Amino acid sequence: MTPPNLSLPSEPPQGTRTKSRMLMRLALPLLVTGSLGAWAVSADVKTAPDEAARIAALIAPTTDFSRAEPSEALQAGATTSIEEPNRLAFSHFSANLPFDKRMDFRLGNALFRKLWVAAPTSTRASDGLGPFYNARSCEQCHKDDGRGMPPDGKIKGTMFLRLARPAETDAEKALVADELVRNFPDPVYGTQLQDKAIPGMLAEGQMRITYEPLPFTFPDGTVVTLRKPDYAVTDLRYGPLDPRVTLSPRLPPQMIGLGLIEAIPEDQISALADPGDADGDGISGKLQIAGSLDGIRRIGRFGWKAENATVRDQTAHAFAGDLGISTSAIDKPFGDCTEAQKDCLALPTGVQERLGKEEAPDPILDLVADYSRHLAVPARRKSGSPEVLTGKKLFYASGCASCHQPKFVTAADAPAKEFRSQLIWPYSDFLLHDMGEGLADGQAVGGATGREWRTPPLWGIGLTSTVTKKAFYLHDGRARSLEEAILWHGGEAEKARDNYAGLTRTDRENLIKFLESL
Repeated sequence: MTPPNLSLPSEPPQGTRTKSRMLMRLALPLLVTGSLGAWAVSADVKTAPDEAARIAALIAPTTDFSRAEPSEALQAGATTSIEEPNRLAFSHFSANLPFDKRMDFRLGNALFRKLWVAAPTSTRASDGLGPFYNARSCEQCHKDDGRGMPPDGKIKGTMFLRLARPAETDAEKALVADELVRNFPDPVYGTQLQDKAIPGMLAEGQMRITYEPLPFTFPDGTVVTLRKPDYAVTDLRYGPLDPRVTLSPRLPPQMIGLGLIEAIPEDQISALADPGDADGDGISGKLQIAGSLDGIRRIGRFGWKAENATVRDQTAHAFAGDLGISTSAIDKPFGDCTEAQKDCLALPTGVQERLGKEEAPDPILDLVADYSRHLAVPARRKSGSPEVLTGKKLFYASGCASCHQPKFVTAADAPAKEFRSQLIWPYSDFLLHDMGEGLADGQAVGGATGREWRTPPLWGIGLTSTVTKKAFYLHDGRARSLEEAILWHGGEAEKARDNYAGLTRTDRENLIKFLESL
């Protein structure tokens, strides 16, 4: 049956939610079944002999900046949220989520916000926190499913420090090469510094940040003052850190679009890798191969250094490291406590044999992971405005799209039907890139060096301050604006940064407007 020849406007209409919902009621079935003209992706893509070529054409960077691309405003395909872009813009479920899955989403939402308590308590289904931890719930790190905040003197913030040293012996290097470990923790404090503890215990220590003003002068004479952070730890309870250990600050990222990222076929990501810079463009992105918790090696695509391959792995690591809650994937009821912390290991845990051997049994882990997968990406705003289109052209011309790859098509056989065969616009290649000494943390994570970071997706970045009130960017929140974030780009991104700096003030503003539309 030949589908109707329909096309969507370049962005959802302004005005009432009713009009937007009417658009989506018309559009979503067509997006799922592939009836939106030449850019659509059919649900039975495996059967089409020329499907690989068609997908390649779909995800090829555009050369026409005179108008928004078809379906560009629905940047997460049929899953795109068209709810009002307010404080809860990152908290809506996928627009095409079937009705019978919405209760699980709401249960996952409740568990995401659940406050865990120390064991033992009368609330046996909620105990097992810590004993050391960084947060009592997922929500405390990802407020309203958005990104975290660094401390600013008035608030403690939600950033934490990863602790690790590199492999030194041949045996240790072999463990990293085989993806059996990512690096090696501090022998006393473990994998991350935990600044909170249950009653009766003192926290491991506290993070201290000082900032040095760093002026940046544009060729046109405009001066922007960046802030260069310096990290240290204070009030260490168990003595000094191992001198070989590096401190890597980590800002919790926003939660949207994770299920779609997980559904991108590996061959689309691997096709972008160029570890030896074979094409000579100065960009040499490389894959992070992650040893997943289920024992299968996959391409890493989550975390600041792409250290996790699946949403479930990412969720399990957060339970263990941030909350001190054990799961079947990471069976550590004492959280990140080490053998050197005897008082921590002497405390009771929240394990209840009648519910299983974990503090958070599989139903909890799976519901939180599935909730995280289905947090929807908001629709674009003003994607067809002249200023945004000019900014988009400059984004491409400056070289930003070399790493922030605009488009992918998700797998036709993704486990969840709602993620199948979607044309999506995350603006990331999910590869590791050397970002220069200015952003280096010196901490190797699996195949990532101390100068390498995964390209973060840009979708939703324009709503950061709407959701979190204050906007902080990059892995440690040092950038207080999108412009500051661009100016910190070095290494492989230095040329793109310099291209941006060389633009006129008006063109720089238009490029920022494009980013704010995502």
